[in-house]
Amino acid sequence: MRFLFKTTYAQDLRLAKHSGYTFWYGLLLVLLASAPLWMPEYWLAQLSFVLIYAIVGLGLMLLAGFTGQFSLGHAAFLGVGAYTQAVLTGMGWPFVLTLACAAGLSAAVGVVVGLPALRVKGIYLGMATLAFGFIVEEGFARWESVTGGNAGIHVAPPALLGWTLESTASFYLLCLVLAIACTLGILNLLRSPTGRAFVAIRDSEISAQSMGIHLARYKTLSFALSAALAGLGGALYAHKLQFISPDQFSILQSIDLLLMIVIGGLGSVHGAFLGALFLIAMPQAIALGKDWLPAAVGQAPGLQGVVYGAVLVAFVLFEPMGLYGRWLKVRTWLQVFPFYRQGLFKRQKSFQKSDRLR
Repeated sequence: MRFLFKTTYAQDLRLAKHSGYTFWYGLLLVLLASAPLWMPEYWLAQLSFVLIYAIVGLGLMLLAGFTGQFSLGHAAFLGVGAYTQAVLTGMGWPFVLTLACAAGLSAAVGVVVGLPALRVKGIYLGMATLAFGFIVEEGFARWESVTGGNAGIHVAPPALLGWTLESTASFYLLCLVLAIACTLGILNLLRSPTGRAFVAIRDSEISAQSMGIHLARYKTLSFALSAALAGLGGALYAHKLQFISPDQFSILQSIDLLLMIVIGGLGSVHGAFLGALFLIAMPQAIALGKDWLPAAVGQAPGLQGVVYGAVLVAFVLFEPMGLYGRWLKVRTWLQVFPFYRQGLFKRQKSFQKSDRLR
């Protein structure tokens, strides 16, 4: 019994549960690290955007997917990080210091938002964060002496250790390193008592409080960490575009971020990356599909919004666990084949519904 306990505890402590994880994620890391050698520059730039949005998605996933806090104003944290990076870079500050300041200031703003939001939850929390997003966007537009107002502000390429990261490949590698670091940080956080407290709050606030979890402290911490990751992604976003303006951090951007984690799969680290990949690939697919549609439909101004809404409704109705949930079902089917039963996933789905209602 003691040996079994030690073995199980050691497995819980490992990031890679078995050798298959090590092999496949190692292979994926090799492919991503070697992408500048074989991938065209355009697709490499798109992959950089995927990594940036994945960093932001990890923060929003921590808040919404693992702590159960609803946010409709996350683009504001993205904007705080982007403008902090732009202003401090323009003042000649070192890149590492500006990156830390962008994440730190966004975290501080997250604490400011998280404290008043402690008394509300659900749709009311979404309304509060939505109002905060409007306030921050208006502040970016009005504070012209710092942000440049609606005219926007230019951002210089990042310079690290005397090396200016002007090329697409060098900036992509920077995004890859930061995305890996953030992912490992989130994975380790979720295995810690703090991460388990976040999940307990998501499942049942009353049960979490009865176990001695301080709701206000952990909710505020979740907002701060989520905002810090959004600010870090915003700093990279500003350098990637090299120009930012207030309309880039509107309510539409917040909805896109929320859509990203819902379609990717709430409550999973994989879902942040799958959702970011969807968010970048979907506009490309819509642009290619316009040529195959009738002119009245393909040239309609609201086509992208209609497609996004239809995809979201389809996932909510038929695959609530998102793209990652679909992959889990495909993997389960491959594992049990040819002994697959027709009602396997129906029983799994009903169990998850009852689990969420507890």
